[in-house]
Amino acid sequence: MSLSYAVASKAKDYFQLMKFNLTFMVVFSCVVGYLLVPGVEFNLVKVLLLFAGGLLVSGSANTINQVWEKNTDKLMARTANRPLPAGRLSETEASVVAVVTGLAGIGIMAYSFNWLSAILSLISLVLYGFVYTPWKKWNSLAVLVGAIPGALPPLIGWAAGANQLSEGGWSLFAIQFLWQFPHFWAIAWIAHQDYTKAGFKLLPAAGGPNKMTALQSATYALLLIPAGLAPYLLKISGSISAIICILAGIFYLYRAVTLYRKCDVPAARKLMFGSYIYLVIVQLALLADKV
Repeated sequence: MSLSYAVASKAKDYFQLMKFNLTFMVVFSCVVGYLLVPGVEFNLVKVLLLFAGGLLVSGSANTINQVWEKNTDKLMARTANRPLPAGRLSETEASVVAVVTGLAGIGIMAYSFNWLSAILSLISLVLYGFVYTPWKKWNSLAVLVGAIPGALPPLIGWAAGANQLSEGGWSLFAIQFLWQFPHFWAIAWIAHQDYTKAGFKLLPAAGGPNKMTALQSATYALLLIPAGLAPYLLKISGSISAIICILAGIFYLYRAVTLYRKCDVPAARKLMFGSYIYLVIVQLALLADKV
């Protein structure tokens, strides 16, 4: 095996450990939160620093998650080939990666922005890595707990730009918080057998995927429609983005109602992909229509 191949393989394992594909979307919402702060102009250096800090903190949280779940990951087809269960990386190596990336990310937030954004980043990391992750085996309230660090990125971005937790930041937090329930339950619906094998309790209703889970998904999607108007009412973004947020919310609700009607994996998959479409459209619309 050549040295370059060995280095590339190791780098690939680190990327997989930190879940960079998933992390990118998380960090994008952090940058959107930052750029929506009144008076904050686009600055490439600042945006790149925010990306770096966010990637490192999220990567650290994801690594902690995989250290916790090394043995359960072995039981699930979609996670069995991750670096830890496959034996390509040791727990010690992964723990070092988690500490180094976590400290580096929080350091970037504190030095390049402010201590408020750094403290929020630390809270997000701890909640995801040490509260949500083990909770998944206890009961389905784990999804509620996990929705907090999942919704913190836009608030962290807002704090990085404004150095305070004002209404605008909380409105972005609320959108991302409510968005996660249909999104995550759709994933849990699709991967129900795998999750059950691993002992994870993630669906809100007893007895696995059913109409009660779909109904709760639709309820949160419905709540997103008025929540999507908050940035307009707070004069962060204009009327065009408000209309787009309403239409995107109706689309997301339609996908959730379809899951309620059909109660099958194809409908859950459509809801999952619909959730990504919703979040990207809403965040880009808010940014493009910033007041």
